[in-house]
Amino acid sequence: MRILIAEDDARLHDLLARALRERAWAVDVVTDGDAALVEAAVNDYDAIVLDVMLPRRTGLEVCRELRRRGARTPILMLTARDALPDRVAGLDSGADDYVVKPFELDELLARLRALMRRGPTLQEERFVVGDLVVDSRAQQVVRAGQAVLLTTREYALLEYLARHAGRVVGRAELTEHVWDANHDPASNALEVYVGRVRKKLDVAGRTPLLHTRRGAGYLLSADVVD
Repeated sequence: MRILIAEDDARLHDLLARALRERAWAVDVVTDGDAALVEAAVNDYDAIVLDVMLPRRTGLEVCRELRRRGARTPILMLTARDALPDRVAGLDSGADDYVVKPFELDELLARLRALMRRGPTLQEERFVVGDLVVDSRAQQVVRAGQAVLLTTREYALLEYLARHAGRVVGRAELTEHVWDANHDPASNALEVYVGRVRKKLDVAGRTPLLHTRRGAGYLLSADVVD
């Protein structure tokens, strides 16, 4: 899952980015409203964390412009203002939720998870593909009753495929949602990580779950034979 953080407080955006990356989310960070609009226009984010008091364009202006463009990405607003008119203004601009600074990190992450579950459509937190179970809240993977130990990036890749199990996910889509803006799209990192995940999932004696569709992408399914 890929998140955009628009926050000009370096200490705060570093804290949020680190916490999200530890939870296997790809994170891009910008520090002003204009940059937030540019990044949101060129990347497909699963959620946006947007500070109200941004330079150049305020978070409220950014939020209104994104909604005017038709963006349905969940938006979580951050602000130091706790007055009712300020909360109403944030929600009326098109935000899905509103968190007042200072906040507890665990609460913000829980609110963000809730927004991402809803998104444009209700999302599950637990995905089952054959004898594979991916628990996105606990970030745990179990196959045939046995825990599958994955690195943070391997988990992020598998979770995205599990969220879209049964359909072919293209290389560009996977790269966009699992890596941040620092990723080199010309590298073979995706193929390397797919190979690692497949090796851990598809051990001897078990039905292959992770399939390659040459020229199209990757498919997580228990019903397909390569």
